[in-house]
Amino acid sequence: MDESFETDRVAFGAAARWFAETVHELDRVPARWDDPALGEWSRRDLVGHTSRAVLTVEQYVRPGSSDSDSRTVHYYRAVRGGRADPDEVADRGRRAGRDLGVDLPASVDALVRRVTGMVAGRAADARVETPVGEWRLEAYLPTRVVELVVHTGDLRTAGGLGGQAPEVASRRALVVLGALVADAPSADAPRLLGALTGRSALSAGYTVL
Repeated sequence: MDESFETDRVAFGAAARWFAETVHELDRVPARWDDPALGEWSRRDLVGHTSRAVLTVEQYVRPGSSDSDSRTVHYYRAVRGGRADPDEVADRGRRAGRDLGVDLPASVDALVRRVTGMVAGRAADARVETPVGEWRLEAYLPTRVVELVVHTGDLRTAGGLGGQAPEVASRRALVVLGALVADAPSADAPRLLGALTGRSALSAGYTVL
């Protein structure tokens, strides 16, 4: 077993369960799923969007193996090159939130159990067919860890909840983001180097994603 891929599977499972636990914590009486959460999204919408970080693994994994040599950073390059309309992304989140039904905690629990169980039985070279190309599961799964860590954090902030992501998940997310920093355009190098060494601050809204 590839040690790095095994760590990514553990990180994905931990991040997915943290997401499910967060949905349970937010489901307090009265549940405030229509309250604002992130941008134009309500809490329900953001749960829907975050659930897609789990659901797309199930939707995109195909039978057989892949000989793709593309790495995780290449996935982000491909996504940036064909980035969907922000309104479409927002609408997918809203639809996903509605599709989870009335009992959000139960629906998210079932999704997390199903997909983490599926991932546990897949090899590193399992074939993943995404809208931006084919990947090995070991290249795609870390992107889902990042999504789960970042957006579960958004949910907890919106709900006034404390707590941090499981260490294995946050560490793997940082590894991915570190690779994206190294892959940033050369023109961004001076401000990134300044910010990372405490000599300046990045402008609001700057992202390596």
